[in-house]
This record gives sequence, structure tokens and C-alpha cells, in this order.
Amino acid sequence: MVESISNNVIDLQNVTKQYVKETVLHNVSFNVRPGECVVLVGHNGAGKTSLMKLMLGLTRPTSGRVNVLGDNPANRDAVGRRKALGYLPESVSFYEAMSGREVLEFYASLKGVKKSECDHLLELVNLHKAANRRVGTYSKGMRQRLGLAQAILGNPQLLFLDEPTTGLDPLLRQHFYALIDDLHQAGATSIISSHALSEVEARANRFIIMKSGKLIASGTLDDLYQQANLPVRFKIAVTPGEAVNVAERLGSQVDIQNVNNETINLQCILPEKMPLIRHITSMGEVVQDIQIMQPRLDEVYRHFMHGDAL
Repeated sequence: MVESISNNVIDLQNVTKQYVKETVLHNVSFNVRPGECVVLVGHNGAGKTSLMKLMLGLTRPTSGRVNVLGDNPANRDAVGRRKALGYLPESVSFYEAMSGREVLEFYASLKGVKKSECDHLLELVNLHKAANRRVGTYSKGMRQRLGLAQAILGNPQLLFLDEPTTGLDPLLRQHFYALIDDLHQAGATSIISSHALSEVEARANRFIIMKSGKLIASGTLDDLYQQANLPVRFKIAVTPGEAVNVAERLGSQVDIQNVNNETINLQCILPEKMPLIRHITSMGEVVQDIQIMQPRLDEVYRHFMHGDAL
């Protein structure tokens, strides 16, 4: 059930978007609470960017309601509220004849932000040494970092980040998310669209999984585990030579995947996890270690993409 608008930074209710004969969003409803990091995941063409355009007020829904920061973002009187938004599109494009500093100062003037903040942001995204170079000489990663700098001008209340780490090497990706974490600690809310599931798995409060324009699953990672009902995997280390004996003691009802001299690999459904742990630990010192491996976000994602969860 969608919560009351007053409690949410974003509220979408029964949103459908059509372009001529193509429907890109089908009756989508969700909300985002203040301070949350919500990640949109889905295949190319799933509707993630279409959702962002609606929430930014760049397009209007064919039917349904979109509310951002207490207003319809497409209304003329919502223009002032857009200064509280930051947006990093998937494909960053700047006027190539301008320098990095000139680009950032231009966006600062649009947002009513002091130009003195630009030098700080250029240093924050590690572009201070290239600030006076033309953007046309920048690499893809440098343009992405400049895009991030313009998105966080003025410490926005709400960030929209569409595939934000495209073109960044692993170290710069870590630095990027460290900056986003700092903004969250300061109270910002963010919507991130990403294919890099391993990067966002530990950072998001909630995930929204899109498929063919439909919202097919949403919730915390634990919520999604339970909805998917995927097996929990165990790796049990035992006294050398005792693995076969321990496997027999576990019983025929346990789904054992592999047994060798010192380890046993098995799996169970989520409701059976705690009873199985108690059973294993009751065997005493013959059990030397237990590793429990919950399904990862990419496994949950594959389940919903290839399943019948529509």
C-alpha cells in the first residue's frame, strides 16, 4: 500500500506512460521516504529512465499521479523545487569548447549556487588539475566525474543518478560512492539506476526491479530473498575424514550438493535455515566451521527476470 504523500519524498500512484502505440510503463506505484537510497534495476528498456524522466518533470504520465517533494514535478510552479534536485544522466554531454570550470560555473548560475563552490567540487571529483582544460579533451571518465560535480551542486535534497559509474575505473567508483554516502549522511535521498548490482547491493535501502515497463518486485534485500524463495547455501568444514559420516547424520531430507574429505556443501529453503543450523551445531566438535551464503542480489535479479513474477 502506498503511504500518504506527506511522509514521502517521492510518490507514484498507478503511473502509466505511453508513446503513440508503445506503453513503456504499466501501472507503476511506489514511494521513497526521506533519506533513502533506492536502486532501480532491470534490463535495457525496462522503464528505468522513463521513470526518472517522470520524476524529474521532463515528461508527464499518460495516467496516474507523480508527486516529488510535495508537488507534481511537471507543473510550472514546481520549477523552484528543481533547485533541490540533482541529476546525472546515463550519457553525459557538455559543450566541448568550454572548460570544466566554465561548465560547472554555468550550472552553478542556473541553480543560484555561489561560484566559489565549484573549485571545491572540482577537487572533490579529482578534476581540479584539469579544471581549465576544454571538456572536448576530457576522457569519458572525466566527463562522468564532471557530471557528478554538477549533480551535487548546492547539496541537493534529492539525487537522480542514471548508471552513474559508467566509464569509471574501480578506484573512482569507490570514490564516487563515498561521495554519495556522505550526501546520505547529510540527509539526502537518492534514486540510482544501475546494472552494476555488486556495487549497489550493500548501499541501497530498497530495490525496485523493473521488467518490460512493469514493477515486478520491490523491497529490501531480505524482502526480495523471501519473495524469491531461493535456497540458502551452506559450506560445513568438519574433522578430516568425517565428512561422509556427518553427511549421513544430517539425514536424507537435507539437500546435500557435494561431499569431500573435509567439507560438505548443502542448501535449504529459507524457513529451514535456523532448524538446520541447530541440527549442525548439535553434532559437537566434529563440525569445525559453518559458512552460510545468502543469495546475492544478482541471483535474486535473475530469478525475477526469468521467472513468472509479472
